[in-house]
Amino acid sequence: MTPGTLAGKTLFITGASRGIGLAIALRAARDGANIVIAAKTKDPHPKLAGTVYSAAEEIERAGGRALPCVCDIREEAQVQAAVAEAVKTFGGIDILVNNASAISLTTTPATPMKRFDLMHQINMRGTYLCTQACLPHLLQAANPHVLALSPPLTTVNQPAFWGPHVAYTLAKYGMTLCVLGHAEELRSQGVAVNALWPRTLIATAAVQNLLGGDQSTRGSRKPEIVADAAHCILTQPSRSFTGQFCIDEDVLRSAGLTDFSGYAVDPSAPLLTDLFI
Repeated sequence: MTPGTLAGKTLFITGASRGIGLAIALRAARDGANIVIAAKTKDPHPKLAGTVYSAAEEIERAGGRALPCVCDIREEAQVQAAVAEAVKTFGGIDILVNNASAISLTTTPATPMKRFDLMHQINMRGTYLCTQACLPHLLQAANPHVLALSPPLTTVNQPAFWGPHVAYTLAKYGMTLCVLGHAEELRSQGVAVNALWPRTLIATAAVQNLLGGDQSTRGSRKPEIVADAAHCILTQPSRSFTGQFCIDEDVLRSAGLTDFSGYAVDPSAPLLTDLFI
């Protein structure tokens, strides 16, 4: 797999105000891409770093052009408005990254239906809605891609991933099933639809706040490993590279990388395998 460039491409990235979404945006920005930041965070949050505006500043410092869009992907009108603004500003959309996600690693008795609904509205329904909204513009792009940050289909039948948190697993694999279906639906029209998932924990707010704090973060890799893998995928020919359920490390290894130590948060700490691997 030989990576190319995203120079001049327009990426619509959900949840790009922080974490993996922002890392993907910054990697594309270094090529000179246009980034639409579709995220909810307008004002600083006490526990979550980053807003659409701070992300825009980082993207432009990295060499890209940024359009901050305050957008709740549960709301169809807000998504449609963000897509329209993206097309007005940049002339089209080449790539959609369905990154936004809600997480609650709770058992069935401990999952209020309000939380269940939130995860499904953002993870699965949001992925479907954003794909639907961006599709008319993707169909006009030269090398259109849709990428979802969701688990590999090959692990969907593992009971160990379901029992501890049925609601969250349903919502995440809902994103994966969108990839499966949309890849087949859009194959003949030349729109690539793929999934990407990390082999290890990634140092994000979710890991820090929900998955073990400092200890888990020490055993994580930096978001840049996912961003570099996403860059490889999004620069592949859309008519030939589609319907794939990729793991970040495998993508980078296929591009010739053999040393992943630079991605480790703490090279002395044992790496922790991700939830769905």
